[in-house]
Amino acid sequence: MVRRFVPHVPMRPLWRCWACGAPWPCQPARLTLLVEYRGQRTALLVYLGALMVEAGDQLSQLTDHARPAELHERFLGWARARSAGRPGDRLRVSGTEPACRDRPRAEDQESAAVSRPDPATRDGAGATMFHVNPEPGAEIHHTDPFAVPTGQRSPARRLRGRLAAPVTLWTAPAPAGLTVSSTLVAEGEPDRLLGLIDPEADLWAAIEEAGRFAVTPLGPPHRQLADRFAGLFPSPGGLFATGSWTDTRYGPVPADAGSWAGCRLDTAREYGWALLVEATIETVEIVTDTHPLLHYRGRYHHLP
Repeated sequence: MVRRFVPHVPMRPLWRCWACGAPWPCQPARLTLLVEYRGQRTALLVYLGALMVEAGDQLSQLTDHARPAELHERFLGWARARSAGRPGDRLRVSGTEPACRDRPRAEDQESAAVSRPDPATRDGAGATMFHVNPEPGAEIHHTDPFAVPTGQRSPARRLRGRLAAPVTLWTAPAPAGLTVSSTLVAEGEPDRLLGLIDPEADLWAAIEEAGRFAVTPLGPPHRQLADRFAGLFPSPGGLFATGSWTDTRYGPVPADAGSWAGCRLDTAREYGWALLVEATIETVEIVTDTHPLLHYRGRYHHLP
């Protein structure tokens, strides 16, 4: 039996999704719009604003219609919140986006970013952060000049920063890559892998197209590599131009990796400000035992 694909588009005049019946734009529709308008936030807001006006006119003629404030949050609130300084927004970590889009926004130094770790400048268990300004004549800052003032930091983000997390590298065949500090493995039949990434990252587009990706746990020698794929360290010639890589059907893997996993994409959904990616582990390669690179309260750490 062939199942007909139903897109997540609005059903007028009720403004519910044709595919799932949820108020439009539903989560799948939002993810589709983020991919379609990647790097064009203003255009996305203009498009959604026009649809909000149309929806308001049509719903106002119905008995049970949404209030203007509800429509504003439904159509514009989620998109505007992303452009107003969400964690990891536009500090690009994968691909070949221009340097002017790589400027860091307000960031909590105590918080481990969903899609990337904060960097370090020296070896040791607690390495100092740095931030590379891509403008000519820029300096390396040993504190984050864009950090949110202490009194304005979200308690949830401060709590997240106190959860030590392993630093991993996700790669896809495009090739594209992303430093990720929110990876979890669940044993079962089959074994599964979960992770939170930036839905606007080039990596997600590459994973979505290929349907598979590789996950590599990083070690203390990989600090600079982690910074590079977090968009915090220069990468002339591209992210994969430096270092030795092993090509796999799941994506490039660092040649000195102690272990890595090849994953098949199962599903993904919006989760907070991130994208929750669920995958099946198809292969695991364990070459040697290595110490992990950890991220805790804005710094790299490793086990003694």
